[in-house]
Amino acid sequence: MARSYLRLVPFILLFGVGSIPSQVVTQPPGPTSTYLGFDRNDYPGDNRINELRKTFDYTGYWLNNPPGAKANTWVGKRSRLQAAGFGFLVLFNGRLYSELKTITDATRLGQADAQSAVASARREGFPDATIIFLDQEQGGRMLPEQKAYLYAWVDGVSRSGFRAGIYCSGMRAKEQGGDGVITADDIRQNAGGRNITYWVTNDACPPAPGCITTRRPPAPNLSGIAFAEVWQFAQSPQRKDVAAACRGYSSNGNCYPPGSEARSQLHIDLNAATSADPSHGRSRE
Repeated sequence: MARSYLRLVPFILLFGVGSIPSQVVTQPPGPTSTYLGFDRNDYPGDNRINELRKTFDYTGYWLNNPPGAKANTWVGKRSRLQAAGFGFLVLFNGRLYSELKTITDATRLGQADAQSAVASARREGFPDATIIFLDQEQGGRMLPEQKAYLYAWVDGVSRSGFRAGIYCSGMRAKEQGGDGVITADDIRQNAGGRNITYWVTNDACPPAPGCITTRRPPAPNLSGIAFAEVWQFAQSPQRKDVAAACRGYSSNGNCYPPGSEARSQLHIDLNAATSADPSHGRSRE
C-alpha cells in the first residue's frame, strides 16, 4: 500500500489512523514529563524542518523503505535534523506474514534484517545503544513464524550493540471464541525476558486525544499499555471505524501540524513519549 505516513495494518483485525489542521492546546504539567513527536513515511523537506521543530521534540526516521514505498527519502538527513534540535524514533520496516514461509526461514530473515538495520543505522551516524524500532505492520496474535522473525530480529540488533524496540498495536483485536488479544501484550508475554522497548498505537478516542498538538501530550501509559514508552495517538488518515469520535482532524481525514493545510500535503502521525529523544539517537556531544 503506497502511503506517506506510518500506518499499522493488523493481521487479524484492521486498526486505523487519525487528523482540521491541528490546534495547539495548553495542558497543565503532569507528574511525569512527556514529549510530542511526529512520524511520516516521507521526509518533510529541509525547508520545513525548523518550523516543525517549533512544535515537535522528535521525529520518526526510517532506516529502509517505509511500507509501500519504493525509496527511502530519510537517507542522509540525520545530521540536518539533529542540528535543528530533533530527537529520533528510529524505524526499520519489518516483514509481513506472507513473506515468512517457515519458522526456519523466518528466523533467518529476522537475523538478516537485524544486520541490515544495524548497518543502516551506522551509515546514518546513529551511535551505539540507539533503540531501533521494528515496524510490525500486522496486529492480532502473532503466529509462530511471526514470533520467530521478531525475536530473531531483536536478538540480532541487541547483539550488535544497539537496542531493540517494536512498533505494534496497543488495541484489542477480536478473536473467535475469546476476549481478543493486544499485540503488544502478546509479544511481551512471549519474549522470554528479552529487553524490548515498546512503541504502541491506539488512536481510539478515548483514550487518545485526537489530532491535537500540545507541549504536554498524554503519558504513553495512558494508551492502555502500562509498559509503553511511546504512544502513537493520532494517525493519518483518520480511521473512521476507530477514531470517528476524535477531534482535530482535517475535513479530508488527515492530521496536520499547526499552520499547515491540506494543500501542503504534510500529513503526519502524532506521538507521545517519555523522552525528547525516544531512540536515544542523538550523537553524544
